Amino acid sequence: MQTITRAQLAEAIYAELGLSRNESAQLLETVLETIAASLEAGEAVKISSFGTFVVRQKGTRIGRNPKTGVEVPIAPRKVLSFRPSQVLRQRLAQAPAPRA
Repeated sequence: MQTITRAQLAEAIYAELGLSRNESAQLLETVLETIAASLEAGEAVKISSFGTFVVRQKGTRIGRNPKTGVEVPIAPRKVLSFRPSQVLRQRLAQAPAPRA
């Protein structure tokens, strides 16, 4: 399994759009910063044919230390979740399995 980096995304923008490498990197940073700022503000981010990013609030709950079995309270927190669009789900279902 390969991980795609910011540099690789910026390079893909450079190759596809023909912008300079600096402009491509700046465009990517602007898009990512806009998404992050929207999520920080509690807004959902929906990207058509890709999916939706949503920040959810999880309440207080009781967890358990797996070594000792002692119950420990877990504080409320925010979590980021992603729901892929139906279009992305179909693309993933049709994609060939990666080789190991």
